[in-house]
Amino acid sequence: MSPKILITGANGQIGRVLTEALRQKFGRENVLATDITKIEDNEPFEFLDILNSQRLYEIVEDHNITQIYHLAAILSASGEWNPLKTWNINLNGLLTVLELVREKKLDKVFFPSTIAVFGNTTPRVETPQDVPLLPSTVYGMSKSSGELWCLYYYNKFGVDVRSLRYPGIIGWQSLPAGGTTDYAVEIYHAALKNKHYECFLNADTRLPMMYMDDAIKATIDLMEADGNRLTVRYGYNLAAMSFSPEEIFQEIKKHIPEFTIDYKPDFRENIARSWTESIDDRVARKDWDWNPGFNLKTMSEDMLHHLKIVFSQEK
Repeated sequence: MSPKILITGANGQIGRVLTEALRQKFGRENVLATDITKIEDNEPFEFLDILNSQRLYEIVEDHNITQIYHLAAILSASGEWNPLKTWNINLNGLLTVLELVREKKLDKVFFPSTIAVFGNTTPRVETPQDVPLLPSTVYGMSKSSGELWCLYYYNKFGVDVRSLRYPGIIGWQSLPAGGTTDYAVEIYHAALKNKHYECFLNADTRLPMMYMDDAIKATIDLMEADGNRLTVRYGYNLAAMSFSPEEIFQEIKKHIPEFTIDYKPDFRENIARSWTESIDDRVARKDWDWNPGFNLKTMSEDMLHHLKIVFSQEK
């Protein structure tokens, strides 16, 4: 019997792609998208402010929901403009979901954590699974606290919560909004449209990254994994590749030789410098056989291929 899945924040960068992937796997009628805004061709859909707990409970009951993918959040760069709102949405939204899953005895819940939980106390190269967390942004603070709440609900109440620490996610399907790693998506769009990009990070600022296809695969694989094998209930380290703006620029130039770049770092540079450069994800590989399929070369080829198609359809 197929699960009945609810996705919060379904219109975000990851949410749009994950919603479609889950509908392909379990059937369109079994995956309900929710968000504060609606996009075309997103049925079945319900409007939902994640802070409206009564409405969330109503939707879960009305649609006989058995699993929740809780993606609704404010991201790192955007979060610094309104810290209290970010904390409220990111943490209190999660607590509402965890409490609902406990009360209604739902099967599973997914919580997306992030490399933003790491900070200056964290080894920057091959960051291990378990390290001191001292995040420098309210986004990272909310996610590190969220990890602890997830672990608490698993240990205290037996809630089957599953979580990944996403690196920067790169996809052709939509432009992200408000993240420190957004440049790695914007740069492909700029290369094709303008042949020039102004980067808000320094040329040598290395960050962990992942192609959208791998991020979606990891999310669904973890949710479908045998729970008895899982040893982490607060946020699995997840890795695919690490690179700097200069490295991705040079890779794109192989396809678009006339492409140029300027570096004008802003406040996001300080955020990026507080994060890790590369991730040790051996625990995820051991517990549920995680293995990425894309590197910088193959990702760039696929990104440019799909974006050329998208741009040609827009003309």
